[in-house]
Amino acid sequence: MRMIAADTVHEIEIARSRFRCALVRVGDVDAATAVIEAIRREHWTATHHCTALRIGSDGGRTQRSNDDGEPAGTAGVPMLEVLSRREITDVVAVVSRWFGGTKLGAGGLVRAYGQAVSESLDAAGTLRRVRHRQLLVAVGHEEAGRLENALRTDGHRVADVHHGPDVTITVDVPEDGTDAFAHWLAERTAGTIEAVDAGPRDLYLP
Repeated sequence: MRMIAADTVHEIEIARSRFRCALVRVGDVDAATAVIEAIRREHWTATHHCTALRIGSDGGRTQRSNDDGEPAGTAGVPMLEVLSRREITDVVAVVSRWFGGTKLGAGGLVRAYGQAVSESLDAAGTLRRVRHRQLLVAVGHEEAGRLENALRTDGHRVADVHHGPDVTITVDVPEDGTDAFAHWLAERTAGTIEAVDAGPRDLYLP
């Protein structure tokens, strides 16, 4: 799954109509609704505030769109199609339109609203949300430095190093890579150290 790298506002003009697209990362429908209402209040002079949102994982995604007075299917639907095609989730898109006096027709509106979201996504950039497991590796102080260096050298993602009675190194490992990591650790430590699974963690990667 992909998410926007940053909240973004981008504006285009077509036939003297302004299309202002706001993309905001959200975690649930209530947060998306709050964003939409805040934009309506701030930009109350706009003719329309058309919206599309996608929230959640593949197994339980919520998708909604709203044309806000534009002809049915000419605004919210093409906006949602762009988000779906780019596989973006946990986002709400709000395109506020100020009518410029020239009617665009159904096809023109579809292109305009889709373009506003597409260009905004290009401006925002995207990140992949990748599920990892946090694995804890406890090692004596005398061995900690060598093991940490080996982890980093071999490309493992060291998230934290905690110094207590022992040194606990937290490593973020992709869910499908835990067996390979266990094998790597056994080879590096002659089987004397095993990692403890501390649970899942989502990372946002380019």
